[in-house]
Amino acid sequence: MLHSLIDLFLHLDTHLAGVIAQYGALTYAFLFLIIFAETGFVVTPFLPGDSLIFAAGTFAAKGSFHPALLFLLLSIAAIAGNTVNYGIGAYIGPRVFSEQHRWLRKDYLLKAHAFYQKYGAKTIIITRFMPIIRTFAPFVAGIGSMSWQTFSFYNIVGGLAWVGLFVFAGFYFGTIPAVEHNFTLVIFAIIFLSLLPPVIEWWRQRRRG
Repeated sequence: MLHSLIDLFLHLDTHLAGVIAQYGALTYAFLFLIIFAETGFVVTPFLPGDSLIFAAGTFAAKGSFHPALLFLLLSIAAIAGNTVNYGIGAYIGPRVFSEQHRWLRKDYLLKAHAFYQKYGAKTIIITRFMPIIRTFAPFVAGIGSMSWQTFSFYNIVGGLAWVGLFVFAGFYFGTIPAVEHNFTLVIFAIIFLSLLPPVIEWWRQRRRG
């Protein structure tokens, strides 16, 4: 499974091209399900998010997708995924912090909780751009009993901003020859930049003791 995931990230453009060639318009549904699962379930934070949306935007520039439809569908997937995650967190409740669960990484829960302590409800928007933590943020919001109205507002704003940034970045920049010829490096750069904020935050916390 690990080998398959690494291969998926390394050759994301090739795999997506193969899916488009085989399934055509049904690829919209596959993309929707992946983004929904990546944001909707705490057990699937390893699924591609930023990089997949960027790659999809690149193929939209080539005519494989309609950019507006792609943006709309993936935004709905991201918003709906967070909503489901919030609901699961609200149902399970605070006991997850005191109990052991094989399918929950408590360190990720604590990191998401630390972001809430520092940034409040804006965490829902900020963590949209942070792999792994964005999957746990709505879950922790549900555990912490953030009001539905507050969560929904930041969820919608964050979902639209996240999907819009990467779809249209891929659409406008993905077909530049330098990007096309070094697509794997671009994907690594996206992943690196996405992981940088939580790493910096962790280092700051470590220095403070």
